[in-house]
Amino acid sequence: MIRFLSDDGTPTGDLPLSETELLRGYRAMVRGRLVDDRMVVLQRQGRMSVYPSFRGQEAAQVGSALALEAGDWMIPSYRESCAAIEHGLPLHQLILYWRAHPAGWHFPQGLRLLPFSIPIATHLPQAVGVSVAGRYHREPWVAMTFVGDGGTSEGDFHEALNFAAVMNAPLVFVVQNNGWAISVPTHKQMKNTKIADRARGYGIPGVVVDGNDLVAVWYAAREAVRRARAGKGPALLEAVTYRMSPHTTSDDPKRYRGEDEVERWAAKDPIMRLRTALEGRGVWDDAQEAELRRSVKAEIEEAVREANASPEPAPHEIVEQVFAEMTQDQKWAWEALRDH
Repeated sequence: MIRFLSDDGTPTGDLPLSETELLRGYRAMVRGRLVDDRMVVLQRQGRMSVYPSFRGQEAAQVGSALALEAGDWMIPSYRESCAAIEHGLPLHQLILYWRAHPAGWHFPQGLRLLPFSIPIATHLPQAVGVSVAGRYHREPWVAMTFVGDGGTSEGDFHEALNFAAVMNAPLVFVVQNNGWAISVPTHKQMKNTKIADRARGYGIPGVVVDGNDLVAVWYAAREAVRRARAGKGPALLEAVTYRMSPHTTSDDPKRYRGEDEVERWAAKDPIMRLRTALEGRGVWDDAQEAELRRSVKAEIEEAVREANASPEPAPHEIVEQVFAEMTQDQKWAWEALRDH
């Protein structure tokens, strides 16, 4: 397993990131954690639909997203809200998306981000197609897609790996192995719990990283992206992490896992680990922490206000969000909804 920070945040050796990069990654993780906390509150207040929290997985998502360039594509599953906002999704649109508001379904022009995929692993073959499409557009983009450990048991996962390998696709698969496929532990869904080993069967490299170590994830993801951009094909990155929150806001994790397990992983919190490393270098202190949190909370409040200001959607708007141009059947549906 690739790692550069011990469980308590002490560096195990020289770090492959600059202090500027370390600070950028830390700020992004804190921003993600505070956004996640507020999203859960909004859902509990009845101001949002069901929401899948990513608490505890900030390093796996931020570290991966930071390896991409603005022209690269991200194809997320349903839990990558943190990765999506780091890639450029505005906070107010994230809120609207999880409110099931049509204004949250159409991402900003130029943002190379596909919508969150709720069905398990069905987006992975699509990610291969997106990555290969760059050749036809004569653009050197790389694509990155995410899936959980449970999703690797789906046929789409294996089809996508084989398709990507055969096509030599510039694609990075990020598996966030958080130990649980809802209520099913990893060891009950696969004999070999080292998911990265599956890449070998398709002739592509697979690496395991400490998914709670921002430095390790960013380093490994950056190498995989560089490799893909150089025409050397896809790679699989298994980030071993932990979902400290429920599977979604409709889940009760106490029914299938013990608090002692959660506490063990909480001691390896990715944010606290990197903060310890930064404080050890003398580049972070309580005053900077307080200012960062104040700034992010103000940003979140503004995003909530902007989302709240969006007008209530009309029924016919749901038909407008399928294709760039409506088919004849959609036009009939649109007219019926509009008129009746």
